[in-house]
Amino acid sequence: MRIFVTGASGWIGSAVVPELLAAGHQVVAVARSDDAAQAVAALGAEVLRGSLEDPAGLRDGAASCEGVVHLAYDHDFSDMEKAAETDRRAIEAFGTTLIGTDGPLVIASGLAGLSPGRVATERDVPDPAVHPRTAGAELAIALADRGVRSVSVRFAPTVHGPGDHGFVALLVEIAKAARASGHIEDGSNRWPAVHRLDAASLVRLAVDGAPAGSSVHALAEEGIPTREIAEAIGAGLDVPVVSVPTDRAAEHFGWLARFFGADIVASNTITRDLLGWQPTHPGLIEDLAEGSYFRTQGG
Repeated sequence: MRIFVTGASGWIGSAVVPELLAAGHQVVAVARSDDAAQAVAALGAEVLRGSLEDPAGLRDGAASCEGVVHLAYDHDFSDMEKAAETDRRAIEAFGTTLIGTDGPLVIASGLAGLSPGRVATERDVPDPAVHPRTAGAELAIALADRGVRSVSVRFAPTVHGPGDHGFVALLVEIAKAARASGHIEDGSNRWPAVHRLDAASLVRLAVDGAPAGSSVHALAEEGIPTREIAEAIGAGLDVPVVSVPTDRAAEHFGWLARFFGADIVASNTITRDLLGWQPTHPGLIEDLAEGSYFRTQGG
């Protein structure tokens, strides 16, 4: 298939493109900048200059292909509503193009708002009040009734691996600055995690065979206690591990406190059974022990 990909130069997208190409697909990748264009061209993708803010251009790009993998998202925590609306309009543009084709529309979403207090499964529906991004996922899933093989890939909050500059890398920087690696209260709240390369293989499997209207979970570890994450960071930096009271969490972790303090645990059983996905790469604690996070961050 000829697949239109957004976010191809990003952390996950730059691993997805080689997966798709190795499986025999052709890739047309959106690039907003010269640097992004060079990066995706080096991966072997055809480059189309454009952006998420141009729905007409996205429709034209999708119309030249048989399917879409939509991974780009503006993670601007200062204006989450605007970012979510941009995302929804992009999904709407792709859906309009693919209606009636049974072509794949694989979109990135998250685990926020899924069944707090218990293990979330792929059958759970996210609470739209938790994050405005859920509107895009709802729209995508609804397109299954209009001849689009839409799939929502719910990524773990931690997609890790060498070169990661996401949440875990930020926790390392915070620990370096504080000279202590913190967790909130007793650190029993949990974070799911998945290696970047395992996540990429799941996206490719979703393109190739996920049923219309399905949600799949890109997580290899259902929930790692944040205390264990803090301990691994402390060991890597050779700094003490400390408990941070809830009322001081924002002071210590900044805007990351609301995420690091959340208890998110989810299953991937349905995803494994549905697509035959088998994560094979290191887990988060093993990745931290390997040391790349500390070398990358200059520690």
